[in-house]
Amino acid sequence: MKKKKILFIVNPVSGFGKQKVIEKLIKQHLDHTLFDYEIAYTKAAKHATALAKKAVIENFNIVVAVGGDGSINEIARGLIGSDTALAIVPAGSGNGLARCMNIPLDLIKAIGIINNAKEKHIDTFQFNEEYIFNISGVGFDAYINEKMMKLTNRNFFAYFKLIAKEFYKYKEQNFELIINGKSQHKKAFLICFANGSQWGHDAFISPLADNTDGLIDIAILKDVSIFNVIKLAFQLLTKSIHASSNLEIIKATEVTVKQTGYLAQIDGETVEIGNSITIKVNPLSLKVIVP
Repeated sequence: MKKKKILFIVNPVSGFGKQKVIEKLIKQHLDHTLFDYEIAYTKAAKHATALAKKAVIENFNIVVAVGGDGSINEIARGLIGSDTALAIVPAGSGNGLARCMNIPLDLIKAIGIINNAKEKHIDTFQFNEEYIFNISGVGFDAYINEKMMKLTNRNFFAYFKLIAKEFYKYKEQNFELIINGKSQHKKAFLICFANGSQWGHDAFISPLADNTDGLIDIAILKDVSIFNVIKLAFQLLTKSIHASSNLEIIKATEVTVKQTGYLAQIDGETVEIGNSITIKVNPLSLKVIVP
């Protein structure tokens, strides 16, 4: 039987330093009777995308993202529409997409998932010229993400502390949403565009999101105040936020958001946006390795 070719793309500065031991773990736990592998390290922003595109041209069967959601995003965009599958070895802080796909955070167990090589196709979203594989957002979501990216420690407690500090400073914003061609005006604390169900750290903003249904879950959180923030935080962490009267979820195949001069977060990375963004679904356009 011919061995499959695997390329591991490693972000050497991601997460908590787990990626530093990956070479040893691959040697010990990858099934070398099934796979031949190579390892490449990213050197700059967008380098991972170039490495993934090159792997497709060179007929690699699987490209493994070793990093967090930002690294996965860069690698996955180079694989969209190809026969090369994405696999994930989580080495970030939040690991939102890995958690959504039930991929173990333990590196050895994650490599074991690759050994089984079970494939599945998922949706991707085009976000202007960018791509979403898990969750994007505007409003407080993007506001807090920009500040989080400046921290050296991005664990759950740092995230929670930052939210508690900044919550009182932030005011709800006005947005115009054009959903499947129809305009709606919304005042919201945040709006997320969900392919997966959670940001990471098991904080579920759209618990029923399905990344194979061909739809965007537009999660609109509103009327957040000091009086309900603890309840909402509890609901986020217990997969029950969708039952809250503070959250509206609209499903669509396309949405345009208009608001002059704001930031967005895309899979945990901050992006500056102009006057509008348009998000469209690319149904079942990415092949992934799953449990």
